[in-house]
Amino acid sequence: MGQMAQLLRDALKVFILFIGCTCLFYFGLRYMHTEYEQFHRYDPPQGPSVKVFETDDEGFIDRLNLFFRLGE
Repeated sequence: MGQMAQLLRDALKVFILFIGCTCLFYFGLRYMHTEYEQFHRYDPPQGPSVKVFETDDEGFIDRLNLFFRLGE
């Protein structure tokens, strides 16, 4: 009977440790979510920014030629 009580006590310790770590992980994720929820990723850039993509009015044949030449 002593071994059964020791086994039950050890299982209870592991269960409590698991529940504690799960709660810590859950509330950590909730905290990170609320922190990044206020972060606006799509605001216009501040300062001297460079436009990366420029659209040129190329014809269909020029675009098709570029497509075959690059092999994409």
